Amino acid sequence: MEVVLFEPEIPPNTGNIARLCAVTGTKLHLIEPLGFKLEDRYLKRAGLDYWPFVDMQVWPDMAHFCADWHATRPNARLVITSSKQGGAAAHRFAFQANDILLFGRETAGLPEDVKALSRLHVRIPMLAGHGRCLNLSTSCGIVLYLALAASGVLDGGEWN
Repeated sequence: MEVVLFEPEIPPNTGNIARLCAVTGTKLHLIEPLGFKLEDRYLKRAGLDYWPFVDMQVWPDMAHFCADWHATRPNARLVITSSKQGGAAAHRFAFQANDILLFGRETAGLPEDVKALSRLHVRIPMLAGHGRCLNLSTSCGIVLYLALAASGVLDGGEWN
């Protein structure tokens, strides 16, 4: 399982997601431009002392990430995520252990050309009329743990 953040803007969200990736052994990819510097104190603070356990790579753009993905992990599926827009409900989606979960910007989500990179789209169901969207780090936590559980990854002996 891998997590990709497309042009993340808010350092504490990325720090929280880095922490999530550390405790789940999930590789984290950041697609530039970033809305902050990697040395940002809010980013570091949100990630606490988990940074040594974060397997993170920064890419100059989506094209470079996709070229690497196709060359090194051709059987991995790119899963486009959204808190409310289209796709299968995340709790009903048939995740696979090698899925790459792509999350969009906090303010704008994913542009149409990036959404078009995959036919696999999932959403997080929300009560109608109870809000616009979920926080990026909350969304990532929900989808990642659903994906890990559905793909059987959490059944391994190393999880406590």
